[in-house]
Amino acid sequence: MELLNLHRIVDVTAAEGPGVRCAVWTQGCSVRCPGCFNPQTWTTRGGTLMPWPDLVSHVLAIPGIEGVTLLGGEPFDQPEPLGHFAAAVRSAGLSVMTFTGHVLEDLPPSKLLESTDLLVDGPFLADRPETARPWVGSVNQRFHFLTDRYDESIFTTPNRLELTIGVDGGIEVNGFATTEVLEALLEGDHR
Repeated sequence: MELLNLHRIVDVTAAEGPGVRCAVWTQGCSVRCPGCFNPQTWTTRGGTLMPWPDLVSHVLAIPGIEGVTLLGGEPFDQPEPLGHFAAAVRSAGLSVMTFTGHVLEDLPPSKLLESTDLLVDGPFLADRPETARPWVGSVNQRFHFLTDRYDESIFTTPNRLELTIGVDGGIEVNGFATTEVLEALLEGDHR
């Protein structure tokens, strides 16, 4: 059985794709975009190894989510085990959104690609920030609607930034904040 190398799992988030989702960050990235939001995910060291069926069980036990978002790291550096995972959660009725620093035209066929409903492709370009569309960091990144599960109506969803304070006092942040969102937070408008 192939193991997944994972960086982080956020069981419930409204900041990492359409609707309420589970977000799974992979550990290891061969793309390594300059200015990346998550450079700590580049190395394959430091992740948590998990059999993909265990991740399926974990995700399917989370109530109220509509899907899973796979981020990185680079999900397509682990296409086999993530493909099995994505196929299993889709067969259970959940959607799959996958981010990649590669472009669709350069991705070889894989079970991961076949099991993805919504693909966001393209490297992050720090000098070309995106301010209009949700979830992406730069204007070159493209949305590919690979099934009929989603369409362009998702672009009305605002970017969100989520802060979670653990019982141990640790703070975790996920999502994407534009200047507008950060200014609203500073002014006390906690949308």
